[in-house]
Amino acid sequence: MKSVELLAPAGSPEALDAAIGEGADGVYLGLTHFNARMRSANFTYTQFERALQSLHRMGRKVYVTVNTVFEQREADRLYQLLRYVASLGPDGLIIQDLGIITMVREHFPALKLHASTQMNIASSRGVNVLSKYGISRVVLARELSLHEIRDIRLHTNMELEVFVHGALCVSASGLCLFSSFLGGKSANRGLCTQGCRRYFSPKDPEHSPARGGYYFSPSDLQLFEQVPDLAAAGIHAFKIEGRMKSADYVGTVVSAYRQLIDALSGNEDKIRQALERGVQILRNDFAREKTVFYCFADTHSRHTEEGTGPVDWLKADRSGGTGIPLGTLLKVKGTGSELRGLIPGGLLMPGRGDSVRFHRADDSRRQSHKIGFVQEAPQEGPGMRWISLPEGFEPGDEVYLIQTKDRSKRYAPVIPPGKAASRRMPGWEHAPSLSLPKAPTGQKGTAVFPAGLYIAVSRLEDLYIIQSSRPVRVMLQYTRKTAAYLLEQSPLLPFQPGEIILVLDPYFPQTLEPVLEEEIPLLISRGYRQFVVNNLGHCPYVRRTHAAVIAGPYLYSFNRWASAFLSCLGLDYAITPLENNRQNLEQTVELHRRSCMFITLFAYPGLFRIRADLGATYGFRHVADPRDESFTLINNPEGSLMIPEKPFSIIDKMPFLKAAGFTRFILDLSGPPLKKGAYQDLIRGLKNGKPLPHTSRFNWKNGFYQEPKGPNP
Repeated sequence: MKSVELLAPAGSPEALDAAIGEGADGVYLGLTHFNARMRSANFTYTQFERALQSLHRMGRKVYVTVNTVFEQREADRLYQLLRYVASLGPDGLIIQDLGIITMVREHFPALKLHASTQMNIASSRGVNVLSKYGISRVVLARELSLHEIRDIRLHTNMELEVFVHGALCVSASGLCLFSSFLGGKSANRGLCTQGCRRYFSPKDPEHSPARGGYYFSPSDLQLFEQVPDLAAAGIHAFKIEGRMKSADYVGTVVSAYRQLIDALSGNEDKIRQALERGVQILRNDFAREKTVFYCFADTHSRHTEEGTGPVDWLKADRSGGTGIPLGTLLKVKGTGSELRGLIPGGLLMPGRGDSVRFHRADDSRRQSHKIGFVQEAPQEGPGMRWISLPEGFEPGDEVYLIQTKDRSKRYAPVIPPGKAASRRMPGWEHAPSLSLPKAPTGQKGTAVFPAGLYIAVSRLEDLYIIQSSRPVRVMLQYTRKTAAYLLEQSPLLPFQPGEIILVLDPYFPQTLEPVLEEEIPLLISRGYRQFVVNNLGHCPYVRRTHAAVIAGPYLYSFNRWASAFLSCLGLDYAITPLENNRQNLEQTVELHRRSCMFITLFAYPGLFRIRADLGATYGFRHVADPRDESFTLINNPEGSLMIPEKPFSIIDKMPFLKAAGFTRFILDLSGPPLKKGAYQDLIRGLKNGKPLPHTSRFNWKNGFYQEPKGPNP
């Protein structure tokens, strides 16, 4: 069997030491900017340079994460970073932004690129599109089954990497807008606040449990026992998540997987023994309850071979944090440095120097704490003890053990001791100028996509409502239900096929490849020749056809370099991402290209997308978080979508956008069921040019949240 690379997280020098000390073949790490774990320690330039030299002398590999989207104003800084990294020669860059592909191909061709799981690649077609543009490895989406992974392997020669252990996102990677919508801290910018792990309360209790819970906080991934099957499937690299985890965590997990991977070259007894040892080791990783996620799922993950439900990885009664639960605080006494909390007895009791996490019962606060005082309290009950306590917690709050002092293991430092400074630093060069060609004209231009108002809907019945104020085109979500109706011999609709643009869903798994292979040609033959593609895997279906295609908002064109990549794919028209802001939009899109850009004026943003029908598990559709923000779940057999009850709206900005040269606008009504009165009110509001009440501007005015900038050592 071909050897498999074990890739470990290095969120700090200590975690790097643990990863290498326990036998990782390589590590992935971030620098001070443009990586998807901006809240981890990351590496200074000096640390990175010295670590790279040491690891290459050891024969280990180093991958640098540059896996966030960047705005046009950041092009110079990104160019400087890429030039610096290219001068040092890491083994690869893990990227999300399509613009980095353009910049690297043109100016740093020696750099190897790996597509991050944030790119949301879940099909062999998506993999093969990237292979044509210099990507050497793809980190597959985590929502895939073993069957789908095997099928992808059969249809591509690309190196494939999969996550095998660590924290999961409830949303398909790269498709989450939740944290960004709540305050500009975008997951696509490395600043996710994990709002999904909050405590939520149902707002329609007649159809749900009366109490709230952690309904969208997933368990942690553990595919340890599936490693032999994944290796046999031809996976090139196994990846452990955890750049925000401790060195103890990294060392523990790496040691278990290292032993098993080494055993794969032996006989069945050797593999069995490694599996048994590894399972015992992983019980001490101080993480959440474990799941195999979708590994054994069939199409759309509705059932599994073991007969468990599609969302057994969601535990509503468990906190979203990590650690071993120790119970709840029973009593609190003292003040200031003498503040103490009484915890119940149990098999595992914390001692002085151990680290715990306190969690308010109402989910309003979580805090880690290193225990400085421990005293047994037999008078309170068997095994009970008082421990030091930070202020702000009270009886009923939960306690979790997250690290023990006596488990800390010392590893040989990878970075040599000393204070030598980096010999190289990012410079001050400007990124080369980049200008895209003029907007298409004729058959590829205004004749296909006229200037004016476009209405997006998700249900066939909504088409009859919007015909009362007819848009220039309608954008219809292409679901299984929609497909079944459109592919009938004579579907009756209030719009002609040439007036309908079909919007393909951004999550495109391998099981849908043969489905679209059959359906897209049939649709084109019946006059449906306009599409919105939201995944790179969609592109091969419409290439070399007479279809007119728009790049959807999930192909994140936040900068001119990404627009250039989309143009190479034949996608001259694009819908600006909902996370975008006006300043960046105008900087990115040149005047002569503004007629190519669609701007969404109103929408219920899809905050996160789940590849499971939560309607089959939860008996509610409306929830509120502790801040009384309200949300709605839209469930169907293809998956679930969380949307806010407060929609995004900039309809009053249309006159200003027209004056700036933008000519194509979208009212996206594909959220809750559309009502005729609400639609007419919205059209009147658009004509009046006044702000809508009870709506959100999202990031339109303030843009992304920006972390305070510090020096670059």
